[in-house]
Amino acid sequence: MKTIIITGPSGSGKSYLSNKLAKSFKGSIIIKTDSFYKDELYIKILSILFNDIYDRIISIRIKELNKTVDAINKEVKEVKFYDYDFKTKKSIKSSTEILYKKNTGFLILEGIFSHRLNINYSETFNIICNETKLKCYQRRIKRDKSERGRCRNEVDNKFNQSWYLFYLNLNNYINNYNIIYLNPEDKLSYDKLINKIKLFT
Repeated sequence: MKTIIITGPSGSGKSYLSNKLAKSFKGSIIIKTDSFYKDELYIKILSILFNDIYDRIISIRIKELNKTVDAINKEVKEVKFYDYDFKTKKSIKSSTEILYKKNTGFLILEGIFSHRLNINYSETFNIICNETKLKCYQRRIKRDKSERGRCRNEVDNKFNQSWYLFYLNLNNYINNYNIIYLNPEDKLSYDKLINKIKLFT
């Protein structure tokens, strides 16, 4: 199964784009990297001490995430997934049975860490969601209040550092692989993207 990488700063439209692509390419499998956040005690303590701990790769179950990606690429039927609840800061592990079909979809790997895993990005279709900082901030306020139980002051404390850390760790990716920059809400750009992905198949 070929892989589409969707990365971008927090609030740039990664989840929106991945869901849209999954509708365009039936049979696609979406893996959200932020579903693999750790819930160990030391991470919870660090989250109190540091506003940006969830924007650092130490916060992710990186080995488990790589294993899940590898299992799907090998078409393993029972695949282990995680689901992280931001309000309770608890992670739930589950097994999902996947029925693989030939040439019907992609593995869509999305999140702020999706470009920093143990995979060969020269063989993936690489997308960076390109949105203004203000728009990302406005989305973060709305999303974090409704989905993550955060107040505006907490978002304010986290957002600028989140933005900085994402771009700090991006150079290796953009300098070594073919990248497409996309505003997920731009219909014309999305239509062009679909055509490029069809060529990728």
